[in-house]
Amino acid sequence: MSRASQQYRVWYWEEPVCDDHAWLEVRPVNPHLHVLVPHLPPGLTAEAGHELQRQWLNNLRVQHRIIDFISWYYTPMALAFTDQLRPRLTLYDCMDELSAFHGAPPALREREEELMHRAGLVFTGGYSLFEAKQQRHRSVHAFPSSIDNPHFAQARQGLADPADHAGIAYPRAGYSGVIDERLDLTLLRELASRQPDWQFILLGPVVKIDPATLPQGPNLHYLGMKPYEALPAYFSNWQVALLPFARNEATRFISPTKTPEYLAAGLPVVSTPIRDVVTTYGDYAPVWIADTVWGFEQAMAEALQEQAESDWAPIDAHLQQQSWDLTWASMNGLIKNQLKPSENAVAHAFLPE
Repeated sequence: MSRASQQYRVWYWEEPVCDDHAWLEVRPVNPHLHVLVPHLPPGLTAEAGHELQRQWLNNLRVQHRIIDFISWYYTPMALAFTDQLRPRLTLYDCMDELSAFHGAPPALREREEELMHRAGLVFTGGYSLFEAKQQRHRSVHAFPSSIDNPHFAQARQGLADPADHAGIAYPRAGYSGVIDERLDLTLLRELASRQPDWQFILLGPVVKIDPATLPQGPNLHYLGMKPYEALPAYFSNWQVALLPFARNEATRFISPTKTPEYLAAGLPVVSTPIRDVVTTYGDYAPVWIADTVWGFEQAMAEALQEQAESDWAPIDAHLQQQSWDLTWASMNGLIKNQLKPSENAVAHAFLPE
């Protein structure tokens, strides 16, 4: 969206947060990109919350003269307060199979059908998702996770250890991302138990699961969510990066963004056999795939031992072909092909969620 804002005015509508009174937060990121956060009081019915958001959205359109626009959706559930919109193009950017997630709304599948019907373009966040959606729409396009290579490559320069990280012993194995039902907590628990000298560091928020269910131990470290800008410093002080995902419906179609970010940081990666990881990165030397506790343990031992010996040239060449600039250019090309010239075009607006 930051790249889109170089050519369009962008309003990014986030999901509501709970507050003691109702108001719409407008957070400018740059002159052409604003993040909108609805604040809703507790106890408000879903219908009342949708009606408030509908009013705020309509007022925003009037205030900024948003007449000729694109509606860009990351979740079909946003149709509940945006179905009155008549955009020149509706775009569905499907990043996950949301209906497979724990606690997914029962209406999500029905809403997705409606969104697929409205959409002129469908983007998917990986090839597995592309295969799942391509028969349901005439124009589906895969855009697997891209990367800000220079940002994460800073980790190869030996950055200073962050303060909340510096006291942890070595060797260190890290995971960065949401901690939810997609992680194999049994795998993590057994690895930490079998290898008490290895330190397991997890960055990210705990979501949709009880924190009390997380494995605990002296070599397990939960450091919470970190700003994007700080991640290279953490990665720089790990020896191996982990993708310890469970094999379930919630992970069937994932394409973890962290895979190329770990590799750009110079970290060997050990992953469970997530399909998009295996097909995209499984043949590269710094990537190990394992589907059992013992196999994961062996792969981690090899990764720790062979980090300096792995041939990084092929994966580095592969990563150089990926960037968010290229992703946006390809997306925008498809968008422009869909849009018909309009003499009275006033503004373009993206309303992602």
